Amino acid sequence: MSQTTIKPPASILFIFGGSGDLNQRKLAPALFNLFIDNWMPEKFAVIGLGRTEYSNDKFRNHLFDGIQEFSRRKGESNDKWAGFSEHVSYLQMDASDPEAYHKMSDVVKQYEEEWGVHANVIFYLAVAPQLVPDIATKLGALKWCKDSQTVRIVVEKPFGHDLKSARELNSLLNSIFTEDQIYRIDHYLGKETVQNILALRFANALFEPIWNRNYIDHIQITAAETVGVEDRGGYYEQSGALRDMVQNHILQLLCMIAMEAPVNFDANEIRNKKTDVLNAIRPISRDQVHEYAVRGQYSHGWMKGTKVQAYRQEKSVNPKSNTETFAAAKFFIDNWRWQGVPIYVRTGKFMHQKSTIISIEFKQAPHYAFPQEAADSFRPNRLTISIQPEMDIRLRFQAKRPGQSMTLNPVDMIFSYKDAYDGHEPEAYETLLLDVMEGNPTQFMRADQVEAGWKVVMPIIEAWEARPPVDFPNYAPDSWGPEDAEALIARDGHNWVSLPIKP
Repeated sequence: MSQTTIKPPASILFIFGGSGDLNQRKLAPALFNLFIDNWMPEKFAVIGLGRTEYSNDKFRNHLFDGIQEFSRRKGESNDKWAGFSEHVSYLQMDASDPEAYHKMSDVVKQYEEEWGVHANVIFYLAVAPQLVPDIATKLGALKWCKDSQTVRIVVEKPFGHDLKSARELNSLLNSIFTEDQIYRIDHYLGKETVQNILALRFANALFEPIWNRNYIDHIQITAAETVGVEDRGGYYEQSGALRDMVQNHILQLLCMIAMEAPVNFDANEIRNKKTDVLNAIRPISRDQVHEYAVRGQYSHGWMKGTKVQAYRQEKSVNPKSNTETFAAAKFFIDNWRWQGVPIYVRTGKFMHQKSTIISIEFKQAPHYAFPQEAADSFRPNRLTISIQPEMDIRLRFQAKRPGQSMTLNPVDMIFSYKDAYDGHEPEAYETLLLDVMEGNPTQFMRADQVEAGWKVVMPIIEAWEARPPVDFPNYAPDSWGPEDAEALIARDGHNWVSLPIKP
């Protein structure tokens, strides 16, 4: 989130899919929190768009129910709701009807005449991916959408289904809007701990000199969930873990960890550095995929004391589905900084522990001078960045145990957000929505970033589609995935890192 005290200019936010789940669970709570924290523009309007028949009052009540259930404040500052809700309204329209789009023109004209200013206009497409091209095309027919200074469009992931469709979507969007108008949103990039990676690396002389192949042995990124696909079986059948998590979230985390130091914090400078990382990832040939990538699918079993069904038994899932609910891979970045350093990534449903962590393990000290009895519990230094559920950074180093003998053991030095700072950290959507209103695209993906990410995973996707798995389902709920995932990292003498579970 921008640290300026200057509020964004007057803004009109149209939310396609306004009556849907994303708006109720994420967008409306985020906007309300920005309002409570005095970050919203002095003049703003939030208009939900959808086919559902709502009066303004009924729509506001629908959003308020979501805020009471899903907001990080959950019941706090409800006295502010009346002030916020005055800015919220609902416009019933069929997004497939070209004539309906002129209703938005009337709304914009009305607010600008009332406010006496030329406002930012933001179109947030909180809709199914297949609806994006048609909506974008119909928006392009509105002449005032060509204003690249004040009109913006926000597109949720997935950005295509593969490299070909991603290129087609980018080509379409760029034929209607300029690249500066397009905000491809990945909520992971708005998380406070993710943004802190840049501060950790580039604001501290302690880390950057050793942030390279000379000192770092390997890197791990884990994004584990303790839930199954829930009611998203239809979507998940078309995506799978590799598309849903690795191609975007995990590769973006990798970029933050591996990018070169920017010369400034200009949006395109930072995005250039991230794209350089993706372009430097060593291509995996299709016949080598089995050596570098592992897939899995959960079976029925028990999850934290609750009996759960197998993926193939989930609603809207093919009973013979070959869609992966777990994916792990090993990547290399072929550049001067990272040559030869393996980067292991994994993600999965129904994992033993909910966590998103980045682990940087350093090489052993070059000369071990301590007596043999000191070596029993010796561990290399490790920096672990926990993104969720705990937000902390911990540095593991060796220390001498109290006593007469020279006995070493690893200890953690921990920086915890909740212990260091008062108040709640902003949710990711709060940060990113504010950036959209301010016109700051730094944490949003550019077209070339999206396509570079697809290039990385396409050989894996193509190999898996050509060779259906013979062992699905191959891991039990409440585990860490299939055995092959352990073998992937064990072959190199490593093991997966997980944080201790707090009681």
